[in-house]
Amino acid sequence: MSDHSYVLSGVTGDWEIVIGMEVHAQVASNSKLFSGSATEYGAAPNTQVSLVDAAMPGMLPVINSYCVEQAVRTGLGLNAKINEYSRFDRKNYFYPDLPQGYQISQFQFPIVGEGEIECERDDGSLFTVGIERLHLEQDAGKSIHDLDPNATYVDLNRSGVALMEIVSRPHIRSPEEAAAYMKTLRTIVRYLGTCGGDMEKGQMRADVNVSICKPGAYEKFRETGDFSHLGTRCEIKNVNSMRFIMQAIEYEARRQIDLVEEGGTVDQETRLFDANKGVTRSMRSKEEAHDYRYFPCPDLLPLEIAPERIAEIKADLPELPADKRKRFVSSLGLSEYDASVLAADKDRAAYFETVAEGRDAKLAANWVNNELFGRLNKEGLDITDSPVSADQLGELIELISTDVISGKIGKDVFEIVWAEGGSPKQIVEDRGLKQVTDTGAIEAVIDQLIADNPDQAASVKEKPKAMGWFVGQVMKAMQGKANPKAVNDILRKKLGV
Repeated sequence: MSDHSYVLSGVTGDWEIVIGMEVHAQVASNSKLFSGSATEYGAAPNTQVSLVDAAMPGMLPVINSYCVEQAVRTGLGLNAKINEYSRFDRKNYFYPDLPQGYQISQFQFPIVGEGEIECERDDGSLFTVGIERLHLEQDAGKSIHDLDPNATYVDLNRSGVALMEIVSRPHIRSPEEAAAYMKTLRTIVRYLGTCGGDMEKGQMRADVNVSICKPGAYEKFRETGDFSHLGTRCEIKNVNSMRFIMQAIEYEARRQIDLVEEGGTVDQETRLFDANKGVTRSMRSKEEAHDYRYFPCPDLLPLEIAPERIAEIKADLPELPADKRKRFVSSLGLSEYDASVLAADKDRAAYFETVAEGRDAKLAANWVNNELFGRLNKEGLDITDSPVSADQLGELIELISTDVISGKIGKDVFEIVWAEGGSPKQIVEDRGLKQVTDTGAIEAVIDQLIADNPDQAASVKEKPKAMGWFVGQVMKAMQGKANPKAVNDILRKKLGV
């Protein structure tokens, strides 16, 4: 059993969880998968619906080539195989917000095949999750049940919006790993620019498949590929936050354990997570592929992507978070933790790199991760809304690293820039905040302090920590402008420490 095994205790002994996820990521595109309708979030109901989206008779879908390229970019970012041949199929089912009576999706021949991504747990350890496939499909509309007690309203704005369904292997073993996998996936698509990743806006949502097994059974499954070693899975539909993903898995695993230990059996079904009550509840029995009566979409030719085009897209990929994290450690000398925090978000990483360019990278990371992020979190602001620009913070760090000001004065200057803006250099100049490095001036203050406090000075030899009082008094007398290193060096010499 690995150090990261997540074990739940039951009446009959220990149990483990096995999790696979199907993540629906909305393609970042100005128009839909098969029509020119807009995809802007928050538009008035039914104002972004073409005749194709509404499934009017005689309307034919036309593939959006940009959405196809976005799927290829995502597949490459997942270290996955890009299939030069793929095909669209009709997935048949009835729902009021699905005007065609079928969804155009991909079944046997997806655009992206097998891949894998490296994810990071909260403790900094890494684990790998296999990707089974990524396929393109159109979204359905939205049914609204709370506007009228006797009627359901249908908004077709989302009808036809391009989705990438990213299907993982059942390689996830705990609620924490499931959240880490989702975070990693979201970071990758944001870096690539293929999905906004805003879960509150429905740009990413997860169907979470949960099953339980006895210790040792999962290892047999990994050795043989035989799913009979695992328990019957239940799918929890449309979970839209990291916290809810973890809560849903925890509850569902407990529910299955209690059911099996009481002599019952787990039925394969689709369930919903009630976020208010923290429970899953049955929605419908789980459909199999034959229930959807898949067949090739007669309105669309198969997709054929030239290998040269795949190579062009690959050459245009940005540096991805895992590679960026490694570079921050190897080239800039950052700790694994600092590198991980900074690389986890594209905008954070870009901000940091501007601050650190040509400067002390460790000092830059410390200021970005602690002072800046701390203040942003306190104010509820995103990095893109920071009142202190990367150039301003870089200038401030330069003043500290070249001993023009102390770190303490730096914090005061940071607050001034945050509230009033302006150039840190100019602020330091105008307000007389430059650090005193004149050892003669510092020595004069120290000599006076020792003369005024002879007993205190004598006691420092026996208790060297008592020197801290003198440091504080010197800094106070010099309004925090004395160079701390110079103060400590002179005090040690004068006090014989």
